Amino acid sequence: MNKRILYLCLLLMTFSSFTSAQPSKRALRGVWIATVANIDWPTQKGLPVEQQQEMVSLLDKVKSYNMNTIVFQIRPTADAFYKSRFEPFSHWLTGVQGKDAGYDPLQFTIEECHKRGLNIHVWLNPYRVNNDTVAYNTYAESHIINRHPEWIVSYGKAQYFNPGLDEVRDFTCKVVKDIVSNYDIDAIHIDDYFYPYKIAGEEFPDSLTFVQHPRGFTDKGDWRRNNVNMVIKEINQTIKSVKPWVEFGISPFAVWRNKTEDPRGSDTKAMTNYDGLYADILLWQERGWIDYVLPQLYFNIGYPIADYAVLADWWTKYNYGANVYAGLAPYKVSKEAKQKEWHSAKELIRQINRNRENPNLKGEIYFSAKSLFSNPNVDVEKRLRSKEYKTLSIAPENNRICRIEPENPQNVSLQVNNNETITLKWERGANAKRFVVYKFRRNNPFNLDNPESIVAVTGLTEVVLAAKGKGDDLKKYRYGVTSLSPSHTESAIVYFD
Repeated sequence: MNKRILYLCLLLMTFSSFTSAQPSKRALRGVWIATVANIDWPTQKGLPVEQQQEMVSLLDKVKSYNMNTIVFQIRPTADAFYKSRFEPFSHWLTGVQGKDAGYDPLQFTIEECHKRGLNIHVWLNPYRVNNDTVAYNTYAESHIINRHPEWIVSYGKAQYFNPGLDEVRDFTCKVVKDIVSNYDIDAIHIDDYFYPYKIAGEEFPDSLTFVQHPRGFTDKGDWRRNNVNMVIKEINQTIKSVKPWVEFGISPFAVWRNKTEDPRGSDTKAMTNYDGLYADILLWQERGWIDYVLPQLYFNIGYPIADYAVLADWWTKYNYGANVYAGLAPYKVSKEAKQKEWHSAKELIRQINRNRENPNLKGEIYFSAKSLFSNPNVDVEKRLRSKEYKTLSIAPENNRICRIEPENPQNVSLQVNNNETITLKWERGANAKRFVVYKFRRNNPFNLDNPESIVAVTGLTEVVLAAKGKGDDLKKYRYGVTSLSPSHTESAIVYFD
C-alpha cells in the first residue's frame, strides 16, 4: 500500500512539473519600457511621427501577450519624456536635450494605453542626473546642472543629485507633483537606483554634506538611509495629497539584507539594498510609505547565492500589507548564458508558475520590452498565450490607496452585424476608467471570478466581438460588462439582454 501511495505521489509530482498553474483574474502582467540610452523606445531620436507609430506597435504587442500594464520610463536623468515645468526634454527623445519634441510622449502613451485598457505606471529616477558624462555632456540651459550645480556630485562617469540636501528632496517632490497633477497615470514607480551601486576604491562624495547637515546622526550609513527614507515618505505624501488613488511603487534590487547581517534577512549571500544602496525597503513597507514592491528577482530558481524561489517567498513574507510583484529577466535568456538555466525561456515559465503557487505574489513585470518581444531566444509568445497568459487579467486592488467605487455601465446595447460579429456599446458611468466584458454560457452558473469568461478589457465604450451564426451565438451565450475605477475596483455586472 505504501509503495502504491509513493508511486501515485511521484506520478502527481511529475505531472505537475509539466503543467501550468491556473491563471488568476487579478494579476499584474507587464513590461518595463526603458528610455535611458534608447533601450526599448524610441529607436530613433527627433522623429515624432515614427516614435508614435513605434509606441503604438509596442502597446499592441503588450496587448497581444494578454498583459495589462506598462512601466514607462519618463525621467531617466533629470530630463523628461513629458511636458515638464522643471526639466528639459530628454536628448534620448529629441537628439538634443531641451529641443521641443513636437508632441507630449507621455500624454500620447496614456491615451493609447487607455484605448487598450492598459495600466500605465510612470518610472522616475530620483537621483541620477547623467549616467555617462563621457558619452554625453551637453546640457540644456534649463537643465538642473546649470541652474543648481551645487546640488550635483560626480561619481565614476556619472553625476547625481546629492541626497543629503533638503533642496534636492524638495525639488524631487515638485517634479512628482507636476506629473501626478497633470497626467492620468496609475502609479509613480522608482527602481533600484537610490545611492549608486558602489565603485571599488571610490567613495561617494558626500562627506562635507554629512559634516554640515548631520541631523543628529554619527554614522554615515544611517544618515544616508535617512536621506532616502525622507524622500520616499515625502514622495508618497505628495502623491496622496493630489490623487490618493495613484499608487507609489518601488522596484528594488532582489536582496534587502542577507540573513548573516540581519535575522529578518533572506537566506542569500548577495549585495543588499540596505547596506549597498542605503534603501531600507522594509521600513518603507512597515510605515506604509509605498503601496507595492516589485523586487528585481533576476536570478534562476536554485541559484546558490540568491535563489529566485527563496527571494520570492521572502518578499511576500515581509510585505507588511503592500502588494508584491516579481521582476523577471528575459534579458538574461541566451544560448551563451553562463548558467544553463538561462539557455532557454523555460526558466521564465518556471518562475511564472512558481509565482502562482504563492497567493501573496500578485503578478510579474519583465525587464524589458525589447528583451521579451525581440530577443530571438525568448520565443514565449505562443506558450504564454496558450498556457500561462491564455486568459485576460485585470490589475489587483491595493488596500493602501483610496478605494473608489465605480458606477455601473449605463445604457448598454447589443447589435448583431452581418459579418458574424456583434457590437456591444455602453455609456461611461461616474468613476469608470476601464471596462471588463464577459461572455457566459447561458446554461452554466455565471462566475465573475473565472478569468476564462473575460473577452475584453478596454478603456473605450464599445467593442466588436466574433459571434458565429448571425445571432445564433446569443442563444448560447450571454454578454455583460463591468466598470473599473482608478483603484481597480469593479462594479456590478450589467447584461446585454
